Amino acid sequence: AVVSTQSMGDKVLTALEKFESDPEARKGDDETDLNAALEATKALKLKEAEEKKAEKEAAKEEALANAEKVGFTKKIIKKGKTHMKPDKGSVVAVWYTGKLEDGTVFDSNVENARKKERKALKFKVGTGLVIRGWDEALLTMCYGEKAEINIDPDWAYGKKGNPEAGIQPNTRLIFEVELETPVNIGV
Repeated sequence: AVVSTQSMGDKVLTALEKFESDPEARKGDDETDLNAALEATKALKLKEAEEKKAEKEAAKEEALANAEKVGFTKKIIKKGKTHMKPDKGSVVAVWYTGKLEDGTVFDSNVENARKKERKALKFKVGTGLVIRGWDEALLTMCYGEKAEINIDPDWAYGKKGNPEAGIQPNTRLIFEVELETPVNIGV
């Protein structure tokens, strides 16, 4: 005996689809039975489609619930010179000015030093050496790009803040950041 892997519902749908698509199979003595069979097929198909739609919606809702909220927004001020972005662990060089929401500058390597003494901040991006908002945002930037990055408190200094820098607990930070293009890219 051959064992079929098709469920009974699948077998019925397959048979009804064949029946529905073959005009010769629809001819018979009692047209009401044929019409009833066609209506039953349509009802089964509609029910199946609704179930699939409900499953997709449930999966989408679950994915949204499980997805972690991104803790920053980025507004591009100047497009990069290339479409290349740094990889996690790459050494990047960054020019930045950090501000509180009221516009108070709390840190900058652009404004705080005389021109000859200024140096870009260099670090391995995506490795936790800086606040998470920087790590994640810089990985989305193209080399040469300048952007305003608005970082949620949880992705900045969180509940502890950084009192030495004048950053209170649960403070949103705004950075103007420019990602230098490395010399070896040759743009």
